[in-house]
Amino acid sequence: MVNTIQPGSHVTLHYTLSLADGTVVDSTHAGEPATYAVGSGELIVFLEQRLLGLKAGEPRHFEISAAESLMPANAEAVQCLARSDFPADMALEPGQVIGFEAPNSREVPGLILSVSETQVQIDFSHPLAGRDLVFDVEILAVEPG
Repeated sequence: MVNTIQPGSHVTLHYTLSLADGTVVDSTHAGEPATYAVGSGELIVFLEQRLLGLKAGEPRHFEISAAESLMPANAEAVQCLARSDFPADMALEPGQVIGFEAPNSREVPGLILSVSETQVQIDFSHPLAGRDLVFDVEILAVEPG
């Protein structure tokens, strides 16, 4: 019997996640494939939903609109920080993503929107928020949970 991906399945796959302009966000193709349990929260929900029902050996190409991803850009997540909060020799450029320590000691990414002599405007929305995405995946193995 051929296993299909369903909640609880253990899935091994290679994938590439890109922006609509072709910029690669993440990929496993240069290394080992990824293995995860469906429903564990290891994969973004809107990507995981596309895998349900697939079998080993099935490559797929998904285009996901920003609206469909349900990750809107959040204006409240934009903050202005003092330029002096950053090391003086640190190069800061619009479009750059920097890791910041959150109060819970976890690292959160922040996208630099603008830089002046006194302020740095940072967007702490999810880095993929408001972006059209392309998800290419090859299912290598599916095991029941």
